[in-house]
Amino acid sequence: MALYQDQTLKLYNSMSGEKEVFTPINEGHVGMYVCGPTVYSNVHLGNCRTFISFDLVFRYLKHLGYKVRYVRNITDAGHLENDADSGEDRISKKARLEQIEPMEVVQKYTVDFHNTLQKFNNLPPSIEPTATGHIVEQIEIIKTILKKGYAYEANGSVYFDVLKFNKDHAYGKLSGRSIEDMIANTRELAAQSDKKNPQDFALWKKAEPQHIMRWPSPWSDGFPGWHLECTVMSTKYLGEEFDIHGGGMDLKFPHHECEIAQGEAACGKSPVHYWLHANMLTLNGKKMAKSTGNFILPEQIFSGKNDILAKAFSPNVVRFFILQAHYRSILDFSSEALMGSEKGFNRLMEAYHSIDELPESTKDDFNLSEWKQSCYDAMNDDFNSPILIARLFDAVKAINSAKEGSTKISNSGKKELKESMQSFMFEILGLQDASTEQENGTEKLSGTVELLINLRAEARNNKNFALSDEIRDRLQEIGIQLKDGKEGTTYSIQ
Repeated sequence: MALYQDQTLKLYNSMSGEKEVFTPINEGHVGMYVCGPTVYSNVHLGNCRTFISFDLVFRYLKHLGYKVRYVRNITDAGHLENDADSGEDRISKKARLEQIEPMEVVQKYTVDFHNTLQKFNNLPPSIEPTATGHIVEQIEIIKTILKKGYAYEANGSVYFDVLKFNKDHAYGKLSGRSIEDMIANTRELAAQSDKKNPQDFALWKKAEPQHIMRWPSPWSDGFPGWHLECTVMSTKYLGEEFDIHGGGMDLKFPHHECEIAQGEAACGKSPVHYWLHANMLTLNGKKMAKSTGNFILPEQIFSGKNDILAKAFSPNVVRFFILQAHYRSILDFSSEALMGSEKGFNRLMEAYHSIDELPESTKDDFNLSEWKQSCYDAMNDDFNSPILIARLFDAVKAINSAKEGSTKISNSGKKELKESMQSFMFEILGLQDASTEQENGTEKLSGTVELLINLRAEARNNKNFALSDEIRDRLQEIGIQLKDGKEGTTYSIQ
């Protein structure tokens, strides 16, 4: 019997604003679509938080015994600057600036995206389609929407008619916006485009002469609208109706709202049963975003080459830090928070690895089945990873107490506890065992450098500046740079 039959999973559905019992369309099978990256630059940590959040969802559904088809797209065309219907394509702009082909930009940053998520131990999706690989399907769905009367052509471009659609359906229901408010808040711009109404959005854009990425269509040589790509790729691989659609909170409007409208216009039904949205990661109290320059790249965290953190942190610790917050809550990034996560992560790993060495016993003071169900209860409550981690630390307390002889855990209990912790820590949370050579190497290096920093501080206090300078210079020679600041000495790996 599959585990999901014994567990009641509830998801917070952004459409209803409530937690709902998860009932897939086809029993035992889950179709999940998550909006992937626009590959025009390195993926930053804010982006990674979203993908780590949905990796957790994917892992838990698989753990429960569901057969999951997880589709996550690559946007490699059609995404214009500022998410608008005019301006330059983000990838074309990067290609022009770097004087390379757009597909070189796409390849470079797709590889970076995959490599980064691999370091975070994310599982790859079942299918990873690209926008440029589905131009034909996008043209076909535009024809369907035109035929149904919810779109119009204007000078080689095709726009979705939001006001007409709203007469028969409800545009804005996901984000809770009304058409009246949208109209009232829209300023009529001088030389407004060919749209009938400012709320209308592009399904197909005629390419300007300088636009590099273009394809032939019945309307013009041009490119598809950004919103359309996700509608096409999700329904192609998951059907006209599917279970879960995920993405960042910032995509709720207009991107996901437009997806719903396109799906209902083309197929006559709402495409998604459960909408899940991950919240933002903040830095300096503001949303982490490429557009504002307020972001940090994962590689800068792993190497320590940044002006924000006191030291380098491993991907494992960063993943643990992200999962210590619920995916729907805002998470603030700071050196202090990562320091705390590192200590907690090390405590968790140390306890896990000490289970086998616990004293022999035939007695069980620790209620294992109750603890195990409390871990499932946390995950069943809308994938509540911080509560799961708190339950794991309940086990850490019991293990440490057993080490001291205050708590008894039987030999069979030890085996089951270790297997359960393994499932929750590695299979579900996606953490990697810190006993691996790479993780151990990172921790040992960190410990060694901290020791040398302390010795150097002692030498300086004793006015032994020759030794202090020698420690700094010798570390510099092997690529470790010390940085002296008001709050002490930090280091980065060159």
